[in-house]
Amino acid sequence: MPSEPGVVRPASTILLLRKGATDAIDVFMMVRHYQIEFASGALVFPGGSVDAGDREIGTRPELYSGGDGLDPDTLAFKIAAIRETFEESRILLARPRGSNDLIAATKASAIADQHRDALNEGKVKFADIIAENDLELALDLLVPYAHWITPEGMKKRFDTWFFLAEAPPEQVGMHDGKESTDSIWLSPREALEGGASGRFTLPFPTTRNLIKLGKQPSVAGALDDANRSTIVSVTPIVTKDGDKRQLRIPLEAGYDGEVFELTGAP
Repeated sequence: MPSEPGVVRPASTILLLRKGATDAIDVFMMVRHYQIEFASGALVFPGGSVDAGDREIGTRPELYSGGDGLDPDTLAFKIAAIRETFEESRILLARPRGSNDLIAATKASAIADQHRDALNEGKVKFADIIAENDLELALDLLVPYAHWITPEGMKKRFDTWFFLAEAPPEQVGMHDGKESTDSIWLSPREALEGGASGRFTLPFPTTRNLIKLGKQPSVAGALDDANRSTIVSVTPIVTKDGDKRQLRIPLEAGYDGEVFELTGAP
């Protein structure tokens, strides 16, 4: 159901990480379909809005692990992040119930083959998929990384939590061909170079988080740093300086500055 203009919707996104072939870190990203209303054509991390089904799963602790002590809203953000990532990339952050090991890539692929289209079309509930396959969502794998809220005055506004997670071995990831038209593993450096050259369109929060991630020496280092860091919420303020538009964000958020010239999508 469409939201009213200006209403802030809760959303989640995951930066899925793995060791790169030439760089310390590769991250999974997708190109949004040009007909999608929000961030059309942009290179983004998998993610989307929190829905009622995510909150329902949060009331069923048999469907997830690593949720001890989390409040309902935090549970919903993490569950939504895993669901949206599965819907958009086929990557499933889950374990067989009672196991310490992640779901086998072949099993995850089979579940995606059977259910992803129906899930995207609203014909099946994510909770039912998890329950019927005796799985637990691995919430403990998600490390909070950033918190951004769309500037006031925008038609579509989101209250978005960014999480880091190491990608399960052998789960490669693949776009759905509908909301996204391409998917790629690439280093933060490559993504930023593509944004600078015009190969990619990078939203401002994506750019800042790629720069931040690109400073890390390894996947383990990125996760460790995120675990030790305090997250400062960012609601950019749009200002004008002559013909230029600028975004002002809190300096203490750790994005190497406070005022940035806006050259792409906010």
